[in-house]
Amino acid sequence: MQREARRPTLERMDDSRFTRRIPEGEDRERLTCGDCGYVAYENPKIVTGSVVAVEGSILLCRRAIEPRRGFWTIPAGYMELGETVEEAARREAWEEARADLTLDGMLAVYSIARIGQVQIMFRASLATPGFEAGPESLEVRLFAWEDIPWDELAFPTVHWVLHAWRAAGPGPLGAPVTNPPADPRGVTPLDAG
Repeated sequence: MQREARRPTLERMDDSRFTRRIPEGEDRERLTCGDCGYVAYENPKIVTGSVVAVEGSILLCRRAIEPRRGFWTIPAGYMELGETVEEAARREAWEEARADLTLDGMLAVYSIARIGQVQIMFRASLATPGFEAGPESLEVRLFAWEDIPWDELAFPTVHWVLHAWRAAGPGPLGAPVTNPPADPRGVTPLDAG
C-alpha cells in the first residue's frame, strides 16, 4: 500500500525535515521537505491602500500598531484571501479610518523587494461623509498638501504615492506609476527617526 504524502502545515515547517535547497527544475533555494519533496514557496505579500481626497485635503491615519507606531500613513494594509484588491482597499480604509470609500482608479503599483511586498494603491474619495480612528489608528485627520507631516510619514511608499496623487491631478488616471528611479526595487527604507 502506497503511503499518502501529507502536506506540511505551517506549524511543521520548522521541522528538521525542511532544508533550503534548489529543487529540481528551480533556479533558487526553496524551503523543501526532505521526506516528500514539498516546496514551501515564500512569495511577496500584497498590500492595498488608498489616497483619499476630501475637498482637496488628504486623509491620513496615525498608526496605533507597529511597525512605525505613531507615524502617519494612508489607509492601507494586507490583502486577505478571498478579496479583490479593490475590496481589500475599501476594507482597510474602514478598519483604519472608518471611511466608506469610492475608488476612482489605480494610482500606483510598487515593488518593495527588501520586505517582499507588492503595494497596489488607489485614488479614492468618501462614498459617505465621515471618518474616525479605527482600532489600528491613534487618530485620523485631513491634511492640506502644505500641512502634510512629511517627516512623520511611516513608509517610503506613502511619500511616493502622495506625490503620484498630486502629479495625477483631478482628471482621468493614466497608467499606474511605479517605483521612482532612485529606488527601482524598493530597497531603501526611511530613516528610523
